Amino acid sequence: MASQSPNLYSFSNTDALAQQLRTYVLKNQNSALARHDTFRVAVSGGSLPTVLAKALLAPGNGTPDDTAQFSKWDIFFADERAVPLDHADSNYKLLKDELLSKIPTELGEPRVHTIDPTHVSDEDPQELADLYQEELMHIFAAKDSVKLPVFDLILLGCGPDGHTCSLFPGHELLREKDAWVAAISDSPKPPPKRITLTLPVVTHAVNVAFVATGGGKKDIMKQIFDSEEGRSLPSSLVNQGAGDKVSWFTDHPAVEGVSFPRRGSL
Repeated sequence: MASQSPNLYSFSNTDALAQQLRTYVLKNQNSALARHDTFRVAVSGGSLPTVLAKALLAPGNGTPDDTAQFSKWDIFFADERAVPLDHADSNYKLLKDELLSKIPTELGEPRVHTIDPTHVSDEDPQELADLYQEELMHIFAAKDSVKLPVFDLILLGCGPDGHTCSLFPGHELLREKDAWVAAISDSPKPPPKRITLTLPVVTHAVNVAFVATGGGKKDIMKQIFDSEEGRSLPSSLVNQGAGDKVSWFTDHPAVEGVSFPRRGSL
């Protein structure tokens, strides 16, 4: 368990949030490029790709530190649905529509690691998960040489039930310790068949960021940050496992009534 508390940032609106998220993501990018000349980032779906696009496609100040060097990005999916890549439920399609298809040519093209579309119709999504784990092993090192992959940054959302990735409250997958990528066939949210990074992989990242906006999130945010009962929620488990490596980017309505101390800037 990590000992330090997560960082909770709250902004007046999505524009202000996106501006700070840009600074945060590019700081992580620059640190990663200094370490190993590539930026390995995992993203989830929901409203995150829209906010991420607002952050990264905004005009910068022209300095190298404030430039997204997409040609050096390896983009993975923190979770994905077992659907074709052009399906409305696909996290890849969402990211493509919101961000990937709009990246200016001069910023380069990221390497995007999708699920294997030939296995999305399998009865059991385990093969899909195994193949995606193999993809991670190809990039990060063989599983027998490293216990867990180390993402430079994992960008997540938080559902109104406290789920993140496709890790749901009370689900047995929260206890998975060995697999890097797990299959789920009984997601309480449709579609039921998905794959997801496991909790140890998420908390092992160099940094983790959540984006949570809107008044619809305030009840679950109170549980995650203020209540003892909320400690078993998946998003809380990320907070506990990764500590101050976690940063939450929220707007004021999402944290209305939350007692946990929050900041207004990085």
